[in-house]
Amino acid sequence: QLHLVESGGGLVQAGGSLRLSCAASGRTFSTYHMGWFRQAPGKEREFVAAITWNSRSTYYADSVKGRFTISRDNAKNTVYLQMNSLKPEDTAVYSCAADKILPMTSVDYWGQGTQVTVSS
Repeated sequence: QLHLVESGGGLVQAGGSLRLSCAASGRTFSTYHMGWFRQAPGKEREFVAAITWNSRSTYYADSVKGRFTISRDNAKNTVYLQMNSLKPEDTAVYSCAADKILPMTSVDYWGQGTQVTVSS
């Protein structure tokens, strides 16, 4: 069982940066692949980034490649999403996710989400 709590969202100007964090409770965090998804108003939720349980591999949506970086610290039970060069189209609720299988087509656990708003 994992409980995921995101933090770090907020309002930022275009071109700025934010770092999201997702803290997990539960002793099995290090056995899960972790990911970030986002959902903008009126749109479906979309994949943003994922990282394997051992940090050996990372995956990104084309729309964020080169601007966002996912990382994790298994000792702290936390996964991060560093977002640089933010654009207004990055505005969404960002949620972290945990899954035993990649790609994350059937997520085991979701966080509640954190709002990111990018002003132009």
